[in-house]
Amino acid sequence: MKNKPSIHTPELALYLFGKKAKKGVQSVFLFCIITGLCFTILYPIIKLIPSVFSAIEDLGNPNIIWLPIHFSVISFKAAARFVMEDGFLTMLWSVLYALGIMFIQVFVTAMAGYALARVKFFGNKIVFFLVILVFLVPRQSLLLSQYIYFTHFNAFGILKLFTAAGEVNLINQPITLVIFAVFGFGIKQSLFIFIFSQFFKNIPNELEEAALIDGCGFHKTYFRIMLPNAIPAISTIAVLSFVWNYGDTYYTRYFNKDGPYLSSILASKFNPANKEFILNAIKAWFDVPVATDFAFDAVKQAAVLIFLIPLLILYFGAQKWLVENLENSGLVG
Repeated sequence: MKNKPSIHTPELALYLFGKKAKKGVQSVFLFCIITGLCFTILYPIIKLIPSVFSAIEDLGNPNIIWLPIHFSVISFKAAARFVMEDGFLTMLWSVLYALGIMFIQVFVTAMAGYALARVKFFGNKIVFFLVILVFLVPRQSLLLSQYIYFTHFNAFGILKLFTAAGEVNLINQPITLVIFAVFGFGIKQSLFIFIFSQFFKNIPNELEEAALIDGCGFHKTYFRIMLPNAIPAISTIAVLSFVWNYGDTYYTRYFNKDGPYLSSILASKFNPANKEFILNAIKAWFDVPVATDFAFDAVKQAAVLIFLIPLLILYFGAQKWLVENLENSGLVG
């Protein structure tokens, strides 16, 4: 028998080596890119460490770059006293507010998106155009009319039947924010309607037809068939709604400025006009001889980190589930 020729020729070995080398170079390049992007994103947070964890006396020391010389949590204690006057309840009320508005927005926008996507009625395209228009129009341009309307709120004249004045002032009342969410004018609510509409358009018609054959009516089909299939879109919009409402300072500032919202408290307390008051309070509370502008910035940054706690819990607690649902919703990829 003749010996079979070996397939391990120098040309093949050189080809395999070149392929492995190319793959290795690509991996190193990708690793460097990812590492650089992560550092760029995390750099502002890393720079907070020597500021928020340093003693008040060490703030502004040019020798402190990455790690504090004397570790201290005074900045967090001061921040908590400024922005959480009722302790943990302040954050709890903010979270409950964001959750409540989130549930309303998801419920309302899901129905509106389903109606625009699957129900054929006269003026369907016009309504869809108006939804997009509301999203494109800056909300600041509607502020004056909205403020006047809620200052003299009359509920389409219905209140004339129950009150002598025929109107009530709903400015600085939490019900105003609920009304915004119910009627589709909450934070980015037109965007949520658009997302639901696009999602329901991609669901096969056979599901509705099968439900109709099984005796399901319009409402039963929506709640039993369509809504469970929209879990990816629901979870995506729920997360966006919670994050945006929790951090909102626009609607809360103009329509319920005295509400227990951590975002509004944070914005008002650390206004530059209050700098001297905050610095004097730090010196009095913690027996600090000197408190400079660096102390003001450190306490403000610590307050921001306290504000981010619920969002960090949401992210780290449901990271994998959220990423999967974002991908299934069609917003990424």
